Parts: sequence; C-alpha cells; structure tokens
Amino acid sequence: MNPNAKGRGPSEARARLLDTATRIFYTEGIHSVGIDRIVTEAQVTRATLYRHFTGKEDLVLAYLDQADRELRAYADAAQAAEQAPADKIRAVCRTITAGIVSPGFRGCAFLNAAAEYPDADHPVHRAVLSHRQWFLDTVTGLLAETGDPAAEPAGRHLVMLRDGAMASGCLTDPASVSETFLRGVEGLLRALST
Repeated sequence: MNPNAKGRGPSEARARLLDTATRIFYTEGIHSVGIDRIVTEAQVTRATLYRHFTGKEDLVLAYLDQADRELRAYADAAQAAEQAPADKIRAVCRTITAGIVSPGFRGCAFLNAAAEYPDADHPVHRAVLSHRQWFLDTVTGLLAETGDPAAEPAGRHLVMLRDGAMASGCLTDPASVSETFLRGVEGLLRALST
C-alpha cells in the first residue's frame, strides 16, 4: 500500500474507500459488512481496493487509525486552548461529550471494534489497546500536572467514566449521559484537590 505515491496525498479512490468503510463500519459494525458492499458504495473496483489495502483487515486498521488521529487532534486542540491542568482535563472531556450528543452517535469506535475482535493478539485489538493507552497516558499526564500524586489511579478512573459514558450515550438520553459524565469528572477533580 502506498497512499502517497509520487509525493501526492492519498488518492481520491482511497479516500472514498476509507470514508465509505468508516461510515458503514461505525453505523453497522465491522463483521457485518463485506468488501463487496464497500467497493460498490465507494464506486471503485475490487482491484482498486486491493491497490490501496491488502484486504479488509488493513481497511479496518486504516479506519481505526483515522479515528485515532482525529481524536488525538481534538484532544490536542482542547488542551491548547486552556492554561490550567484541570481546565485542560475539562476541555478534553467536553470533546467527548460533543461526540456523544452528535447526530448518529453509536458509541466508541474502539470499544465497538474490541467487542468484534476480542482476541488480544489480533492486530485490530492491538490497535484498540494502543489508542486506549494513549488516552490513559494523556489524561494521567494532565492529572499529574494538577500536582496530585494519585494521578495514575485517577487516570484509570477517568477512562472508566469515559467508557461508561460512551456506552450509555447511544443507549439512553445523550444529553443526560454527557451531563452525568462531566459531573463525574468534576467529582474526580475535587477529590484530587483535597
């Protein structure tokens, strides 16, 4: 796979394939979607798909990589806009709730993928764990900046709060879930400051 052949950006066909796969994988699940449907909806040939991706697994990994890069960018932007460590944490958490209340929200793409790929040695599962480790490291680092020595357990707590909000946000009222999540984050921050 060479998405940047001759110094150019990704081809239009590759972008269509990834956009189509992203939409369908997120809304319907990964295993329920076949390559033929993706090729048809992206309006490319099978040969074009295999020119850009070695197969469905490679396409799934590209989908998760794209989601990972987007979430990192949101988190970086949220942190850049704030000064105090606690405000950076709040800003990152507000990006999470913005996703939860967005139209078409169907939970966390990574938690959904982990449910479909439970084998810890599978490359898709490893990609999920890598993303989760980044998020844990990010929030733990921000919590450590508050000066509290309990940043590591607080980071794990925040990740669990986030996981619960992501799972609940597509099952019940997303606004209420978001409010509850942010209230939980405030409780965590208050506990760290005492």
